[in-house]
Amino acid sequence: MKKPEPPRTATALEYDGFSTPRVTAQGENTVADQILKLADEHDIPIRRDPKLAALLSKVDIGEEIPPLLYVAVAEALAFAYTLQDELRWVEE
Repeated sequence: MKKPEPPRTATALEYDGFSTPRVTAQGENTVADQILKLADEHDIPIRRDPKLAALLSKVDIGEEIPPLLYVAVAEALAFAYTLQDELRWVEE
């Protein structure tokens, strides 16, 4: 028997450069698709990392990420900032 696929998950983070990043939205399947669509429409970089998404899905909306996830989220944010800089350079 085929094992069911895990739900698609998406989590949106907010980071102001000073405080700890916060979860601002999260969802599975259809809601996850909407989060990704909105991010794409607003040119917000998307990093696909199912393991990190699964861990972030346990953090309540509005809550800061826990210290255990600082390094993983820092890597995701570095990816996002690098990608935004590269896109800006290409557009100029």
